[in-house]
Amino acid sequence: MLAPAAANAPDGKPPTAWWRLLRPLLFRLDAEQAHILVLGLARRWSALASGRLGDDHLARDPALQVSAMGLQFPNPVGLAAGLDKDAEAVVAWQAMGFGYVEVGTVTARQQPGNPKPRLFRLPADAALINRMGFNNAGAETMMVRLMRLRQRGVLDIPLGVNIGKSKLTPAAEAAADYRRSFEQLGELADYVVVNISSPNTPGLRDLQTVEQVRAIVDAIQAPNQLLSRPRPLLVKLAPDLANDDAIACAQAALDAGCAGLVLTNTTVCFDGLHGGIPEQSGGLSGQPLFERSTQVLRLVRDAVGPEPVLIGVGGIMHPNAAAAKLAAGANLVQIYTGLIYQGPGLVRQLLRELRAEAPEG
Repeated sequence: MLAPAAANAPDGKPPTAWWRLLRPLLFRLDAEQAHILVLGLARRWSALASGRLGDDHLARDPALQVSAMGLQFPNPVGLAAGLDKDAEAVVAWQAMGFGYVEVGTVTARQQPGNPKPRLFRLPADAALINRMGFNNAGAETMMVRLMRLRQRGVLDIPLGVNIGKSKLTPAAEAAADYRRSFEQLGELADYVVVNISSPNTPGLRDLQTVEQVRAIVDAIQAPNQLLSRPRPLLVKLAPDLANDDAIACAQAALDAGCAGLVLTNTTVCFDGLHGGIPEQSGGLSGQPLFERSTQVLRLVRDAVGPEPVLIGVGGIMHPNAAAAKLAAGANLVQIYTGLIYQGPGLVRQLLRELRAEAPEG
């Protein structure tokens, strides 16, 4: 797991210096234990700080700003869903320099997730395998937390909420389950992502059909359109879909009124890994995911044209990878596994590279 935001480290050391000291210690712990430890520290820090960055900070450079979905992103690098499932440390991620944060995946019902161990590092492959199973405190708990966060008035970046289907909800009732989560959280989010692509909830990926995508998005659009400002909706797809199926699901989401897609989730293809693979199933993220996730991104962009917003995620471990996602058609990018291996300094590295490539003026 990563180190907490170190923007205001007491001895002035930059995040990269802290990470060189902390990483070996954290990597001696079980991956989920390290995650819980650091998330707890980040949560406590977030409760006391504003997390705001000055206008002169690299993360607020005007050359990096992105306008998308009617929102202003100070930079295109976001935190992917899965790291902060219950929106516990949003302020810390803001202080780290992210241009936006996506919390979740959250479900209508509180659920413990799958049995442990369920999170594994694969250092030889710069990858993670997780079979967490949407462990989260539920939409009602997140609603209370986001209400308090909004009341503090500390956020100056867009906040996305990623919603998934509760494990105990039958597939036939999936649309109603997503709608319940949206009704509690939609107004507190700047955008909402419909996650139908995690491999760790039985049957969830079976929702990646044209009919199911339309039904779920339609169910959410009903309460969404009653808001004073309807929220942009996006659908998150898996990299393991056949090309034609990925394009069909993407088009179905857009036809139902979505603003765009998040491409992609983790993969269940473990081909070509160099390190040992834990038993049972799970989703693979990190470097091995980069090629396929970027291929899906490019295919969907070519199919849907320039208007829909595409968020590229999967295997961004270094600055060139973020640039490659943008070149493949992404408007915005997200990181997760790269943060685990490279530490908080990765955010600044990505921003420096993107700023160097930004056109002058």
